[in-house]
Amino acid sequence: MSQRTESAFEGREVSGSGRGTGLGVVIGLAVLIAGSLAVLAGWIALRPLTVGGIGLAAAVLILVSFLLGRARAARPAAAVAPPAPAPAAPEPVVAAPAEADRIAELETAARDLAEALDHDRRLAEQVRENAPFGLVHVDAKGEIVRANAAAQRILGYREELVGRPFTGLFSPDVRSQAQAALSASIGGKGDQASTDLAISGGGRIALVHGAPLKGLGDDLRAVFFITDATDQRSMEAQFSQGQRMQAVGQLAGGVAHDFNNLLTAMIGFADLLLMRHPPGDPSYTDIVHIKQNANRAAALVRQLLAFSRRQTLRPKVLNLTDVLTDISELLRRLIGEHLNLRLVHERDLWFVKADQGQIEQVVTNLVVNARDAMDAGGTVSINTANITLTQERRAGDETVPPGDYVEITVADTGTGITDENLSKIFEPFFTTKSIGHGTGLGLATVYGIVRQTGGFVDVESELGVGTTFRIFLPRVDDDSSRGAERTRRNAVDLTGSGTILLVEDEDAVRLFAARALRNKGYELIEAESGEAALEIIESRAEEIDLMISDVVMPNMDGPTLVRHARERRPDIRAVFISGYAEEAFRRSLGDDLQDVDLLPKPFSLKQLAAKVKDQLEG
Repeated sequence: MSQRTESAFEGREVSGSGRGTGLGVVIGLAVLIAGSLAVLAGWIALRPLTVGGIGLAAAVLILVSFLLGRARAARPAAAVAPPAPAPAAPEPVVAAPAEADRIAELETAARDLAEALDHDRRLAEQVRENAPFGLVHVDAKGEIVRANAAAQRILGYREELVGRPFTGLFSPDVRSQAQAALSASIGGKGDQASTDLAISGGGRIALVHGAPLKGLGDDLRAVFFITDATDQRSMEAQFSQGQRMQAVGQLAGGVAHDFNNLLTAMIGFADLLLMRHPPGDPSYTDIVHIKQNANRAAALVRQLLAFSRRQTLRPKVLNLTDVLTDISELLRRLIGEHLNLRLVHERDLWFVKADQGQIEQVVTNLVVNARDAMDAGGTVSINTANITLTQERRAGDETVPPGDYVEITVADTGTGITDENLSKIFEPFFTTKSIGHGTGLGLATVYGIVRQTGGFVDVESELGVGTTFRIFLPRVDDDSSRGAERTRRNAVDLTGSGTILLVEDEDAVRLFAARALRNKGYELIEAESGEAALEIIESRAEEIDLMISDVVMPNMDGPTLVRHARERRPDIRAVFISGYAEEAFRRSLGDDLQDVDLLPKPFSLKQLAAKVKDQLEG
């Protein structure tokens, strides 16, 4: 029963009680009036009617009338029930003050929670869309249900990714790996290793890491984090390539010393034989072949050292027009009759400072590379030009600073090079030629020589059109070029006089060098070790005009010997002969021996005689 109904009943009970009370009052008053009238009647009957009696009767009547009026006035209010009120609209329940405060607190907490959830949702959306890595959500069927902008950019898709199969994002040859990662993630495996996957149709590499999503239904079963690993893998490959180059360079440097000793003896004794067997002699051709093959072996060592930038250069001021003209006939024979060779030189070409033999090798390697790209015929063009760069220029991964350069351009009309191979052409041992038709050292050698010379190499290629290599060599001033011309004119006569101390632990090299220098008019003192040479210096220091010493010898090396010799005679001149690279050798010397010249092995009779004459007459 409702509260309102109970109140109505209570109202009725109160009205009935009031009615009963009023009736009792009326009955009592009636009895009182009746009794009073009886008394009054009896009193009148007993006494005669007088004024006093009449007044008393009137007073009693007035009292009775008053009492009846009061009773009448009170009775309708207590006995008559008021009309039933019209039904009213239900009124709200009014809670107690403490309960109202609690409700207000709950409403505030709910509002704050909704705002926090909306904030977190918007934050998650912004983080997902602005993340530098891709986020891809997949369902139980392996189809993409959500992907952020970074995922589309990394994977190379302009259109929407939603609805595509996850494995279809990657190249066919790695889709089995993608499927394995997908199955593991959907299956709930949490601890997964990241996987490198080649992106479909691009040649780029994505690093993919999957993780399961649990308790979100079949629509969201796994999430994949995707980053573009192409540049990182390229840098790792370059670093690995650099390590291989360094390892090969160290190997070549270690082998070069012993190997170059053998080559020095072979080339030297061939020169001595040619002095006794001039052209027309039956043995002349055989001796020339021996020397040519020895020089080929020496060139192989230089190639190994060149791409690792450890070879010894013999730089001098050059006019590239003369250099290229001298080897033009050799280049025509190399390319064959089915190809055309075109040389275009700029007039008044600036001078450069470089090793002539190495520059010839650079151009020869580029021409051979061009020839191999034109099986069906074509043209090889070699151009030289003076260029001035007023601002930096990109050359592959390197920057050419502003300045004056002599540019050598070698262009072909061959098949061109693909973008994938273009980034690898300067790597040692990389070749697209069939087995037996290329060592992979040609372009690596070009790069190593040019960079060690202080120049830069750039390459442009277009499939079906051809390839162009550009070499930038720094210009040298005219004073250096005129000095080089004077040195070249003065070096024609290689005879001389003086006493030379020759220190070499390799018997064949020492024997050849001593015989060659005696033939040129010099007096030779020979020593097979540093200790033996030091004893000679102790007794004959003033007689010696020049000391020629090997660098690496047992017990006492060449630099230590020269320092001891200069303690006895500070002005003694010295030349080191070594099969090691000059650049690395110079770094190992102290400041006190920087004036000592170096003759790299292998050297010919003419080179040895020219170096000695230059030292004694310089």
